[in-house]
Amino acid sequence: MKNFDDKTKAYALKNALAYNGKAAQGAVISALFNDGLKKEDMKKYGKKISVIISEVNKMNLGEQSIEFEKLRDIVSERKVREGLPELPDVKKSGVITRFSPSPSGALTLGHILTIGPNFLYVKKYGGKFYVRIEDTNPENIYKPAYKMIEKESKWLCDNEVEIVIQSDRMDLYYKYAEKLIKKDAVYVCTCSGDEFRELAKNKKDCPCRKSNAKESLVNWKKMLDKKGFKMGEAVLRFKSKEGMKHKNPAMRDFPLARINETSHARQKNKYRVWPLMNLSVTVDDIEMKMTHIIRGKDHKDNAERQKMIYEVLDKKFPWVGFIGRLHFKDFEMSSTKIRQGIESGKYSGWDDVKIPTAASLKKQGYKPEAFWKFVEERGIAEVDKIIDKKDFFEVLDNFRKISSG
Repeated sequence: MKNFDDKTKAYALKNALAYNGKAAQGAVISALFNDGLKKEDMKKYGKKISVIISEVNKMNLGEQSIEFEKLRDIVSERKVREGLPELPDVKKSGVITRFSPSPSGALTLGHILTIGPNFLYVKKYGGKFYVRIEDTNPENIYKPAYKMIEKESKWLCDNEVEIVIQSDRMDLYYKYAEKLIKKDAVYVCTCSGDEFRELAKNKKDCPCRKSNAKESLVNWKKMLDKKGFKMGEAVLRFKSKEGMKHKNPAMRDFPLARINETSHARQKNKYRVWPLMNLSVTVDDIEMKMTHIIRGKDHKDNAERQKMIYEVLDKKFPWVGFIGRLHFKDFEMSSTKIRQGIESGKYSGWDDVKIPTAASLKKQGYKPEAFWKFVEERGIAEVDKIIDKKDFFEVLDNFRKISSG
């Protein structure tokens, strides 16, 4: 790489001047990658980059400004983005976004980094931000998580958030299920799981698909009736336009609701038919008038399924952006596994400094502004990244200094 030392220094100075005199190594390396540095070159240049950044960070702002003027031309052709990129189709009234955690445990760093862009865009444009607790799977609920998620979300978002709990909206999901039935867009399937998988594999329509709307409504009521279908005997399925011949197997008559008589943490045994994610999420996004949604790229298939339901209901689908995952080499990010660790005595509680929960990070003195700086630096990109705990906290500590300074 030509002029490596000067380019590294220039990018470090530019980043330092943008962030109160302290350059972040991750941001400088990212700029160098965009300028031609290869990952395989990091073994050779990694130490030198650290040394140059350290030297830059020892300067005061005046010295940094003078030094940057000498090197400005080296990086002037590359426009550095400040904050998150602009969103398309933003109305004067702002944007409506959401984040949808499962109450399987407290919020973790992974949740925080997904909340970030959704919340920050509402801060940028105005509008409304929802944290919607998705608790329509009675088998994976940790009851204390409801209060923890609400408390942590309000801390992260400076109370500028509305909390919604899906299990309180069951009648609404049933109403939409009947709407879809009357449009002949769904059907009740009584095939076993193995039978349906075999049909899907061979691209053959399920025989239950032939039911008309009137028959489907009768079968739906049998799902709701305790004297009707039993658990595992029937599911509500979406009628994909291309049926079982859709090129993506995930789109082949996917399920929308099933019978589950497990006692629910909040609703007990009030309901026996529970919506699956693609029904409840679509209904809530429509009812809450979502305009923009930013979610993990692992939800691409779900977004496509939800778009199909929107089309049947003649609704405009919101803009959707996807972000890649940050894979931490030495962090346990699963709320369920962290909960198991707490129950087994491996961790002292949800605020144990060994785990990356919101409660732990707050206890360690981190403030939301530091996370939001990290989110802005990362942007909206589908690329997955692997990061060490040490490197992450080095960047976060730098942002913490900026936000407190």
